[in-house]
Amino acid sequence: MSILVPFKAIRPQADKAEKIVSRPYDVLNSEEARAEAEGNPISFYRVIKPEIDFPVGHDEHATEVYQKGAENFKSLMDQGVMVQDDKENFYAYEIKMGDHVQTGLVGCCAIDDYFNNNIKKHELTRPDKEEDRKNHVRYSQVNYEPVFFSYPHVDDINVIVNKYKQNQPLHDITTIDGIRHKLWVIDGQEDIDSIQLLFDKKVPSIYIADGHHRTAAGALVGKEFREKDSGTSNNGKRYNYFMAVLFPDNELKIIDYNRVVKDLNDLSEEEFIGKIEASFNVEKVSGQAKPGKLHEFGMYLNGSWYKLSAKDGTFDDKDPVGVLDVTILSNQVLEPILGIKDLRTDNRIEFVGGIRGLGELEKRVDSGEMKVAFAMFPVSMQQLIDISDNDMIMPPKVTWFEPKLRSGLFVHDISE
Repeated sequence: MSILVPFKAIRPQADKAEKIVSRPYDVLNSEEARAEAEGNPISFYRVIKPEIDFPVGHDEHATEVYQKGAENFKSLMDQGVMVQDDKENFYAYEIKMGDHVQTGLVGCCAIDDYFNNNIKKHELTRPDKEEDRKNHVRYSQVNYEPVFFSYPHVDDINVIVNKYKQNQPLHDITTIDGIRHKLWVIDGQEDIDSIQLLFDKKVPSIYIADGHHRTAAGALVGKEFREKDSGTSNNGKRYNYFMAVLFPDNELKIIDYNRVVKDLNDLSEEEFIGKIEASFNVEKVSGQAKPGKLHEFGMYLNGSWYKLSAKDGTFDDKDPVGVLDVTILSNQVLEPILGIKDLRTDNRIEFVGGIRGLGELEKRVDSGEMKVAFAMFPVSMQQLIDISDNDMIMPPKVTWFEPKLRSGLFVHDISE
């Protein structure tokens, strides 16, 4: 079963939260973060992407950059714009995007649950990105950003969370993208104990939704600190845990994660479509071809949209990975027709989050930058869970969760 513990969150003062919070480190590049933080000395980008305080082109993985992030965080504490709660609590974090609302529990998961695979993974991590996040934890001894987890929903947990949501929130801000973020403290000791017990008794596994590199960094650095201090067993120190927001699986929204390709691998458009017709029913449509169900794809080529429907025999519906639409596209189009064998390294393919809409695919193709675009039907939470439970790995760039968490609303000090 699963371990979830409360913690003394470090949070912004209420009147400073809107200026402090930022998007997660991995949804924008350094120059975008530099632009968003311009004129704002307390932006959390200066903590999670501290390279923006150095000249353009400075090595973002240099020692002094990680040191600067830790210094900037300490400065927020020294100025009193971020303060630490005086007792260990859980927190309820609600995010509202349009009509969609999801509420997560903010707490800390055990590094041992990561290593014993009770925290289920569905992606491979890149060593360079993992090392980058590990260095942030090493230099600061802080979990700057939470990881985004899901768990099989438990009604009794929802009852406790909803009780606290009747109170005035600690923070209630609407960010520039129109998304509303609210935070409540869950501070009643009986309720804290109940939540811990419910996770122990009723939550068999926790699933990484977004943040495999942050999860690995939190667990691996915690293990480093533990082994340096006392060996391999949990000694009660905070580095035995890392910060997470855990959402019930029935509240999450996964949107499409689309593909754009730079060329047709020396094929004419007619030849390309002819080869696709071996595996798909192809229909030219008048408007945008947004997929409406599994095994249906949209394709944009030379100003026209096509609806592609995978034929029987092009996928294995008994294989949790083989049944994925991204697998069908790779096995039937990207690899055999377009010659794209490794989605992680081939620079002829790029990925576009569905939050940008199908208009972004049209833009990329119409500009001449890309030759063809593929619109995908979103992966379901059940598909993610099936793959994770079978200890399988999803192909790259499959899940895009919206809305995103905001960074800087809560921080976990692992030095205690």
